[in-house]
Amino acid sequence: MTLMPTYAPHSVSFTHGEGAWLYDASGKAYLDGLTGIAVCGLGHAHPAVTQAICEQAQKLLHCSNHFRIEQQEALAEKLCALSGMENVFFSNSGAEANEAAIKLARMYGHKVKNVNRPAIVVTEGAFHGRTMATLTATGNRKIQAGFEPLVSGFVRAPFDDLEAIRTIARNNRDVVAVLVEPVQGEGGICIPSDNYLRELQAICDEYGWLLMLDEIQTGNGRTGHYFAYQSAGCTPDVVTTAKGLGNGVPIGCCLARGRAADVLRPGSHGSTFGGNPLACATALAVVDTITEHELAARSTELGQLMAEQLQPLLMDGLATEIRQRGLMIGIELKKSCSELVALGLEQGLILNVTADSVVRLLPPLILSNAEAGQLAEKTVSLIRQFLHSSPSS
Repeated sequence: MTLMPTYAPHSVSFTHGEGAWLYDASGKAYLDGLTGIAVCGLGHAHPAVTQAICEQAQKLLHCSNHFRIEQQEALAEKLCALSGMENVFFSNSGAEANEAAIKLARMYGHKVKNVNRPAIVVTEGAFHGRTMATLTATGNRKIQAGFEPLVSGFVRAPFDDLEAIRTIARNNRDVVAVLVEPVQGEGGICIPSDNYLRELQAICDEYGWLLMLDEIQTGNGRTGHYFAYQSAGCTPDVVTTAKGLGNGVPIGCCLARGRAADVLRPGSHGSTFGGNPLACATALAVVDTITEHELAARSTELGQLMAEQLQPLLMDGLATEIRQRGLMIGIELKKSCSELVALGLEQGLILNVTADSVVRLLPPLILSNAEAGQLAEKTVSLIRQFLHSSPSS
């Protein structure tokens, strides 16, 4: 054994992919309903991404942030135009992007709010990463266990509970920010009330807090707009994203505007690899492809198509709820269903189970209608087979 046992991988190993499909060494095809956990939004071996990587790799991979990076500046300009933000810090992952947001909020608390022990409101069921700060911000005791002592400075509230936030606002003067996902991905595709983010922004404005949105999973066209908050009638002070931004090349970013934009200064934060020429050239190709081909709107169309074809699971009482926002789809079953992942692989289907009993689908934005229908059909068949063969069903 040469790898630390931090994962329990399935025995399948993929040799290559094309579009929405992955292939193993025997040539068996797998329909990818997970895309590396919402990473490969443009699918596998997308020509624009491949071309960008090859062209940049022939010129320059890395030079450090001691120098201006043309690709980084161009990507920052495009992301700010898409998001309504003013500036960007580039990192290598979503956890690092959220870590940057947490540090920004704490610096804001000290410099702007004059708070000695600044606190950030986070929510139950959230997932923000696995660094020590983001692990603490995450609302999942299972992944925190064994890593105590956790980081101080976080106040937890139920997700989609505005009154709980207002109660904290009235009673805790150390709070300087709220960090929340527009849709909880790891938490089971939990979608808040229509007014949740808009009212959160109003509370933040009233108390001078930063509204920080974790769009690591929801961003980059997955939920119907480039960012999920753009359908909610609000604009955050800080937004983070990663995953689908590089389509498999590691890159994340923390964007800020207004009172949050000038908090971090030279020397206050950094990253050796963050925003290097290769990652930014790749992300530029991804952003251009998503916007030019209107893939965010396409995700709404495909998601609705799949949700309709999944309805028999509800009508037959096999699922308790189907939650869908663009191409984030959660199918909640009445029992634990982790075995479905291995069963799906046997049948050439890649999916995920989260929150113990929620089948999670995060397919690529480039699905054809036929592939979307096939993915829904195979998922329905798989769940039927699993539940009907289970002794406790």
